[in-house]
Amino acid sequence: FIERLDEGYDTFLAERGINLSVGQRQLISFARAIVADPRILILDEATANIDSYTEMMIQRALLKLLKGRTAIVIAHRLSTIRRADLVLVLRDGRIVERGDHASLFAAAGLYRRLYELQHPNAVGGVQRVATESEPVPAPGARARGL
Repeated sequence: FIERLDEGYDTFLAERGINLSVGQRQLISFARAIVADPRILILDEATANIDSYTEMMIQRALLKLLKGRTAIVIAHRLSTIRRADLVLVLRDGRIVERGDHASLFAAAGLYRRLYELQHPNAVGGVQRVATESEPVPAPGARARGL
């Protein structure tokens, strides 16, 4: 996305990046994290308040960023954590469920209800998630279904 900015890599960024969209600021944050190469990474609502196109770009960036790292990911948007090894489901500050996506979905508890609310067209807990190797569609393009 940097190359699509008016001045590319020479684009002036205002204080706190106010001349960038929320999604663009998040992508810059991911790039900075990759450069820092942390062993442990904490992401708090990494895909909150962004459009579907930017979410897909961030999902792809996360695949690369999280590979081989320990990450604590805080998310309301469950597509962000669908590939996590361990998901802890909190309710009123208490852990009420734990497992990976498949086991939590199969348990038909709170996680499944929340997932189905967020992804009404998902079949069997499967919703299309971007992979590293596939191209990201242009803004406004429809994402392919399963």
